[in-house]
Amino acid sequence: MQKLMRVLAAVGVIGLIAVPAAAQYPAKPIRIVVPFPPGGAADAITRIVAPPLSETLGQPVLVENRPGAEAAIGAELVAKSAPDGYTILFGGNTTMLGVPILRKNPPYDVIADFAPITSVVKFAVFLVVHPSVPAKTLSELIDYARANPGKLNSATSTLIAILAFAQLKSLANVDMVQVPYKGGAPAMPDLLSARIQLIIIPSTLVAPLVKERRLRALATLLPKRSSLFPSVPTIAEAGMPRLTVVPWSALFAPAKTPKDIVERLSREVNVLLRRPEIRGQFQKHGFEPGGSTPGELGAFLKQQLIEWGDAARSAGLKPE
Repeated sequence: MQKLMRVLAAVGVIGLIAVPAAAQYPAKPIRIVVPFPPGGAADAITRIVAPPLSETLGQPVLVENRPGAEAAIGAELVAKSAPDGYTILFGGNTTMLGVPILRKNPPYDVIADFAPITSVVKFAVFLVVHPSVPAKTLSELIDYARANPGKLNSATSTLIAILAFAQLKSLANVDMVQVPYKGGAPAMPDLLSARIQLIIIPSTLVAPLVKERRLRALATLLPKRSSLFPSVPTIAEAGMPRLTVVPWSALFAPAKTPKDIVERLSREVNVLLRRPEIRGQFQKHGFEPGGSTPGELGAFLKQQLIEWGDAARSAGLKPE
């Protein structure tokens, strides 16, 4: 009898060990780390997704802003977090492409240190000018820049903007001055007062100003026209088909997060992204809903690293 009890106890222990991690997950709040300040595109997207994801998972999903070092601080925090599904990164071009390509010693390896979960959105990034610039199209802006070398100042607040600006200068062979800012919001007063004349920036901060005609949008970096401003051409339609920056965002977990947890998070987020009310909120801000499997996101990231690396070298950008 005692021998039988010992066997049953052993089987019970084995059964507990064999329970998938996702069956017990989540047992506490989850945090999504946004490596940018509040109020920007990344923050807005995450705060659209977090409340319904909380309802679906039965635990609070908290948004934690960790800006700094061109988004590397927040990404490094997640990379070094416990791989248990309770700390997730809202990553994108800047964190997953810009940092590893434009830094000599990046603080993380985007392939080795992260587990892809799912793509979330492609967000509308626009090339915007102050109305004092006598250009209503991208080609007119290029003509004006060539006729006035060194007189146009462009704000750059993200690595997306830095690469796009470098590509634009290289491809169009124009002399414009890059003025770095810590974020899009700090650049707005200078843009509205014409201290700087153009900016490449997500729609979140500039959409109301474009609608009020206080700023003028010349092109979007999206691969197709944004539902926010359908009359604004894509960068390719505007005459720059080789400007290759595509703004996107996705969710990543630390490497070695259990596969079943990653897959569950991916399924739940993909279901949310198909909800009409979520899609409506995204499209209101000019965000194009995404969605993918972890494998699809991983393959996309590897391809983007190749394309961004080629684009950076072509534009003459070197790691610093």
